[in-house]
Amino acid sequence: MKANRLKTIWRGMGTGFKLTVVVCATALLTISVFAYVSVRSHSASLLAEVERHASQLSESVRLSTEYDMLHNHRELVHESIRRIGNQRSIQRIRVLNKAGSIIYSSDAAEIGSMVDKKGESCYLCHAAGRPLERLEMKDRTRVFRPAPGSSRILGTITPIYNAPSCWTAACHAHPRERVVLGVLDVTMPLAEVDKDIRRGQLEIAVFALSAILALSLITGFFVKRLVTSPVAELVDATRRIAGGELGHIIPERADDELGLLAKSFNNMTHKLSEARLQLVQSDKLASLGRLAAGVAHEINNPLTGVLTYSSFLLKHTKDRPDLQEDLQIIVREAIRSREIVKSLLDFARQSVPRKGEADINAIIGRAESVVGGQFALNNIKVVRELDPALPRIKADAGQLEQVFMNLFVNAADAIGTGGGAITVSSSALKLPPSAAAQIRKALCPKRHSLIDAGTPLDGKPSVRLKVKGAGAEGFLHLSAMYGSGVQLCSLPPAAGGPAQYACPECAVPLNSKGAACPACGGAVYAFEAPPWGMIEGCAAKGCGWRRWQGAEDAGNLEFVELRISDTGCGIETENLQKIFEPFYSTKGQKGTGLGLAVIWGIVDNHGGTIRVESKTGAGTTFIIRLPVNA
Repeated sequence: MKANRLKTIWRGMGTGFKLTVVVCATALLTISVFAYVSVRSHSASLLAEVERHASQLSESVRLSTEYDMLHNHRELVHESIRRIGNQRSIQRIRVLNKAGSIIYSSDAAEIGSMVDKKGESCYLCHAAGRPLERLEMKDRTRVFRPAPGSSRILGTITPIYNAPSCWTAACHAHPRERVVLGVLDVTMPLAEVDKDIRRGQLEIAVFALSAILALSLITGFFVKRLVTSPVAELVDATRRIAGGELGHIIPERADDELGLLAKSFNNMTHKLSEARLQLVQSDKLASLGRLAAGVAHEINNPLTGVLTYSSFLLKHTKDRPDLQEDLQIIVREAIRSREIVKSLLDFARQSVPRKGEADINAIIGRAESVVGGQFALNNIKVVRELDPALPRIKADAGQLEQVFMNLFVNAADAIGTGGGAITVSSSALKLPPSAAAQIRKALCPKRHSLIDAGTPLDGKPSVRLKVKGAGAEGFLHLSAMYGSGVQLCSLPPAAGGPAQYACPECAVPLNSKGAACPACGGAVYAFEAPPWGMIEGCAAKGCGWRRWQGAEDAGNLEFVELRISDTGCGIETENLQKIFEPFYSTKGQKGTGLGLAVIWGIVDNHGGTIRVESKTGAGTTFIIRLPVNA
């Protein structure tokens, strides 16, 4: 039960806290093992040093008393042992004969007494039941406690072997066949050594705790900064996105995995935002289709009546020239109104315009004559700057008249009743492909379309490719405007680095074999873009190189540029990106929001572009470019 509760608590903790705990636990185990080994090594080093000192002392005592022992100067031997044994670092020095009797000692009281052969000083030599004749150096030292709770003692025994000088000495107290004459036993207190060991243990323990505490703080700080905070931002961002705040952006502070995750998340939210806009756009277009169908049904009937009776009156008033002109305008506008309703249906259904040879200047003139009455009422002056040598273009004259009609009406509404001016100009342009060519079709080798209407760039459907690199994959969206350079990539390849491009639908490779980007040396994509053949490019970060050789070889493109400027109130900057959306209107309840949406659709279906320049209080200019040979 307790284990389950701890498991539940652990699961409820944050990732950063868990990571900090794991790192600190690992550090605790590692430092503990290090501290244990260090203490053992330190203790062994101190003890080895004392053992070396004791061995040297034993050898010094043996050599210093050897002469007096050979000459049987017992008092001198006793005095030397007593003098050396009374040093502070030595507990006791004594000499035992082979039988275990103490013959010399720094403690005079124990001279002549027998030692316990099973005690600390005799155990190793007599463990086999008889004294050993040879004792290894490592077996000569021992560490023991005289009594429970007392300080430790280190003892060193040095065998005194029978030498020729012993059996040939004047006293010749020992026969030649005896190997061991006795033992020199030196004991030294380890109280200071133990104190040093305890001090070393305390220092290592303090160091270990300090290191663990410092490591915990440093780890916690960096985990919070590098993991917890970014993850918290991601969690907060997901909640915001779930709440519909698709414009929320996560700061991209690094290029590591979390930075890449933030970039991918921002890219995802951007795509979600665009997808939502596309859904809204689709819903608006669907509503537009339903509205157009209703308008066609409800308005076509009265328009038919107006057209019928106006045509009837036109036939019966041939002798009234003053009425003929007005009736002709009524008939023409009734027919045009019927075409407008049809154009709404065509726009909603993405119908292809019926193109023929068209004179733009004449179309502008007809559109102006229709709204001339409104201009006169509002004291609006029309300034014409039309190029008389303007080339004829292939276009649907009815649809273009509708475009200019809507723009004229919008300009008049922007000027209001206070009077103003509308300037209409037309001119011929020749532009290089890098400034005007548009990719309208993009195909993979298996003829799958690469055009993605769901992710528009520069106001046009983009070209979508799949891109792989550095063990990850994503999607690359390219602007359909050849010279734009605008691209959106969830995984931009590094400049000069490898990248694999493929069709998103069939995964057929789209890398240009044997080609490298002339700008950065990176991998090059290639796909077919009719009617001008293959287009190549590089999506490396900071590059964006493109080459459409067929378009370049075709030379400059011919366009007719039309500008309609007014001196009206202008459009707010934040509204400029929305004015072409269906049902978006700056006129409030006075407008339906369909006019500019229809205009955009007509211009786009003619292969042209439309853009707007406006300044609040200074007026608005709509710039339309239509290809001559579209």
